[in-house]
Amino acid sequence: MAAEGPRVALFATCLVDLFRPSVGFAAVKLLRAAGCRVHVPRAQTCCGQPAYNSGDREDAKRIALQVIEAFEDADYVVVPSGSCGGTIACHYPGLFADDPDLAARARALAECTHELVSFLVDVMGVSEVTARHPATATYHDACAGLRELGVKGQARTLLDTVAGLNVRELPDSEVCCGFGGTFCVKYPDISNAMVADKVDAIVSTEADTLLAGDLGCLMNIAGKLQRRGSRVAVRHVAEVLAGEPEAPPIGEAGELS
Repeated sequence: MAAEGPRVALFATCLVDLFRPSVGFAAVKLLRAAGCRVHVPRAQTCCGQPAYNSGDREDAKRIALQVIEAFEDADYVVVPSGSCGGTIACHYPGLFADDPDLAARARALAECTHELVSFLVDVMGVSEVTARHPATATYHDACAGLRELGVKGQARTLLDTVAGLNVRELPDSEVCCGFGGTFCVKYPDISNAMVADKVDAIVSTEADTLLAGDLGCLMNIAGKLQRRGSRVAVRHVAEVLAGEPEAPPIGEAGELS
């Protein structure tokens, strides 16, 4: 009898839950195809990143404790977002530095938390997918996934195996799109200038599709593309890797209304 795969808890994220559930379904499909036993804890809420980034450490701690309690029984926690994954993996332990017991629980959760595509490639050893997506795409490296979790080549490795997909490298792919969670609210003029530069780079590739692994970035960029009248389709990388063509591009499904 074959051994059972690891028990993976999916942290769906607020934006996926509220605006783009297809990303969550795509993540489950990819994880199951990799041999994982997937469950989605019903008690999950926000990771606490907005409070944390705004300096509200007490509320961030309360939210983080709820996440720890909901997810600490899993072998792995997988997140289809570098920013939420980075919050759990990089910042939770420091929130509880004054409480040794909670700090230990936060460290344990942090150590088993991974961004989706990096988990598939680096932990589960996935090297190819069976999806087909005829398009010419370019890929944006979201800040938190890149800088906090080391997500860079993993997505490209899998995208190279998607039948019909041609990936063109995005100029300045590692430059921020200007979303930055609460940054775009605190500094809207700077944020708008940054996403304008990002859209210029996307258009320069002549790709018809933009991909990334963080829904916040994708919604920000999709909004700017729409205001420019661009026809570039915007999708989460998980949707393409899972072969979910029925999901309309981000923005066309009402996420930006």
